[in-house]
Amino acid sequence: MKKYHPTTPSRRHMTTIPYKQYLTASEPYKALTKGMKRDMGRNAFGRITVRHKGGGNKKLYRMVDFIYDKKNMVATVKTIEYDPYRTGFIALVQFLDGERRYILIPKTVKVGDTFMVSETAELKLGNRLPLKKIPVGTFVYNIEVQPNGGAKLVRSAGSFAQVIANDAGYTHIKMPSTEVRKINENSWATIGTVSNDESRLVNIGKAGRSRWMGIRPTVRGTAQNPVDHPYGGGEQRSGRGMRRAKTRWGKPSGKGQKTRTPKKYSNIFIVSRRRVGKSKEGEK
Repeated sequence: MKKYHPTTPSRRHMTTIPYKQYLTASEPYKALTKGMKRDMGRNAFGRITVRHKGGGNKKLYRMVDFIYDKKNMVATVKTIEYDPYRTGFIALVQFLDGERRYILIPKTVKVGDTFMVSETAELKLGNRLPLKKIPVGTFVYNIEVQPNGGAKLVRSAGSFAQVIANDAGYTHIKMPSTEVRKINENSWATIGTVSNDESRLVNIGKAGRSRWMGIRPTVRGTAQNPVDHPYGGGEQRSGRGMRRAKTRWGKPSGKGQKTRTPKKYSNIFIVSRRRVGKSKEGEK
């Protein structure tokens, strides 16, 4: 992590990722970029549906390939780049037929490395195979929920899942949340761990830096009025006055409470629930 001299109070604890050590290009490949309208947490009617969003620096969207429909062809890493829309690093890769695409890369990948999407690919970092071809104990990311449905799971910086079993047409995957889930064995996954694992160590340092990222201030519920929040009101500081933590709209929140829909369609694929709270922290 990159630290700074304490020239100001906010600078004292601020940290950033030393991008110069990892990135090899400062400008994206123009043919794979496009402008995007940022909704700022508003719906089609212009009403705020997600609070605390707005402002921030303008961002150019990189069209990252999560479908991986170009199979059985070797691709070479040309550049490693920053993507403002995700925490992991991306790479511009070139296939043997000359086509270029952006992909989400694993740790330790360098310019000049190669990878392949194939059922017969070797078990090498960055290669992509069906789950049934990946041995138990292997770390994977960019996992499909349905075969050929595109990578949906485990895509944030430093994250990985682990293959722990194969049974009756399903592969059991241990997710980063510690949940164990069954996924169709014909779904594809990439071998490795998502790059930029230092992302979780970044200290924002000051409020202005959050504004650059498009994050607006959050007001505590206890600091609001009774009309605005269930925790509002009271003389001076007051406890929340209720057993369970809840949101402004009365929905459960925090403290390990279950917020998952009880009859969700994918419940049948969960082998064991994620662990929460201190027990989970102690196992790391």
